[in-house]
Amino acid sequence: MSINMYKGYSLRNRVFFGFLLVCLLSVVASSLVPYFVLKENSVQQSEIDMQGKTGAVIRYLDYAVSRTRVETNDLKTVLENKIFEIADINQHDIILYDLKGNYLLSNKEESLVEQKAIPINIVNKILATNARVDIKGYDASKDSVLTSSYLLLKNNDLEPIAIVYIPLYHNESAYFEVLHVYVKYIVLVDILLILFSIWISWIMSNSLAKNITKFSDMITRITLFENEMRPIRYYKNDELNALARAYNRMILQIQDQKERLRFKASEEAWREMAKQVAHEVKNPLTPMKLTIQNFERKFDPKDPNIGERVKQMSKTMVDQIDLIATVASAFSEFAKLPEKNNEVINLNNEVEDVLRVFNDDSIFMHSNKSNIMINMDRIYLSRIITNLVTNAKQAESDERKLIINVDVEQHQRRVMISVQDNGIGIADNMYERIFEPNFTSKNSGMGLGLSMVRKMVEDYKGEITVKSELGKGSTFTITLPTNL
Repeated sequence: MSINMYKGYSLRNRVFFGFLLVCLLSVVASSLVPYFVLKENSVQQSEIDMQGKTGAVIRYLDYAVSRTRVETNDLKTVLENKIFEIADINQHDIILYDLKGNYLLSNKEESLVEQKAIPINIVNKILATNARVDIKGYDASKDSVLTSSYLLLKNNDLEPIAIVYIPLYHNESAYFEVLHVYVKYIVLVDILLILFSIWISWIMSNSLAKNITKFSDMITRITLFENEMRPIRYYKNDELNALARAYNRMILQIQDQKERLRFKASEEAWREMAKQVAHEVKNPLTPMKLTIQNFERKFDPKDPNIGERVKQMSKTMVDQIDLIATVASAFSEFAKLPEKNNEVINLNNEVEDVLRVFNDDSIFMHSNKSNIMINMDRIYLSRIITNLVTNAKQAESDERKLIINVDVEQHQRRVMISVQDNGIGIADNMYERIFEPNFTSKNSGMGLGLSMVRKMVEDYKGEITVKSELGKGSTFTITLPTNL
């Protein structure tokens, strides 16, 4: 499902969102890394400050008990007054407990001390680690973070004699002020960067899509019938420049091949034309030769019917000469069509006029619009319709009455003319040859009609197709642009 959704996005959108994603990830990464670094630094700074405060307290206490060898039982006497001074200097409450966690003395009244004994698990931990133990909590009465810091107090012989408890009240937000300032400014910068990323991503994706669409349109227009293929003018030194150069080389090669194909096709066409002309001319020459030879062999000046014989021979010769002239005219007409005189005409009216000449009640015309206008030469259109209808009439079947339907339709900017008959149809082996200049399936004629029709249709950048079923009939369809 995700693959199909991905395929649905255009290249421009994929480039846009891809580039934007990279920019957003870069912005997020460049923002979060300093954030976590500053946050960690703030936590470490808080720890350092707390360590400094507890260290100062324990140093004062160490100094107070360092003058003589002090035991746990001596602490009340040694620190009875000194503890108040140390608490005032460091501005922290100080509470001392014995090594079993029981209360000894403090700078506060004993009744004000909430914790009269240290939990045994904390005592064991302090004695086992021989290091400071910090337990974080929250004092709701003071709405502040409370860190309970426990340390061992040792005498001159470095023997533990008491557990020192220092309650540290502090507001951690003070350590995060720099972080909050950073966050405030980085969010503003990130918003600007994101907006800039969206803008630059859109510009770049549009530019790429525009160039690719331009290349695609030019490549799509390449056909063997295109007279002029323009090169792509692209001067940026990037990957698309290589594509433009490859396209320009390709159209040069195509133009060269077109010239070669045009020359070869022209040469082949005239070769076939020469063969057909020779064939068609030889057909009447043979009976002419036989007639003359037969007349010479049987010629008798004393024959009373000599005049009639000469007359018959002359008629035969004239008929064959007329046939040669017809062949010559037909090939001349095919080789050179008259110059086009295009004008805007009503296709319906013109086709009706051509069909009216046939004066045949088996021909019917249909149209999907009352007025179909087209820019075309009247003579060309007349020849196209005449040839197709004549072909349809000559395909009449002996088994049923001939019906010819001529349909004229317009679909947007294209015009379709179809000529359908219910004649004998076209055999499968003739399909590929029916538009060849020298091909005909009839006993007479030179097979130039459909070739001429195709040539005139292609002159207007149109297309002619045929569908046929043997024994049921054929349909010739012409598609032309309206050119308006």
